Amino acid sequence: MESILIVDDDINLCKVLSEELNEVGFDAGYIVKGEEVAEYVRNKKTDLILLDLKMPDMDGLSVLQEIDHQPNSHPKVIVLTAYGDVESAILSAKIGVSDFISKPYEFDDLLSNIRKVLQEKK
Repeated sequence: MESILIVDDDINLCKVLSEELNEVGFDAGYIVKGEEVAEYVRNKKTDLILLDLKMPDMDGLSVLQEIDHQPNSHPKVIVLTAYGDVESAILSAKIGVSDFISKPYEFDDLLSNIRKVLQEKK
């Protein structure tokens, strides 16, 4: 079972999205503080991270840098944000983000992108 970590400061979105992903066969969990991601990834196998860019404690690009410094852990990352702009999308792509999706999103479209990214990882 592939594992997905949702990193977003919106607890309601995290709960709903993790439930939806678990219902379709993923092992989905969430964290609402960017500063906790590095420890999570260090201690738990994570295939994919759905990452918000704008969080109060740590922005998504800083989270990406923390993830990148974790040995033996190289999850794919999809940025999922309400603050998508061209500059952020380009910067995210340069540092290895697999996809960039703007909120609000359609779950079926997101699910399709998740499956595509995870298939590429194999």
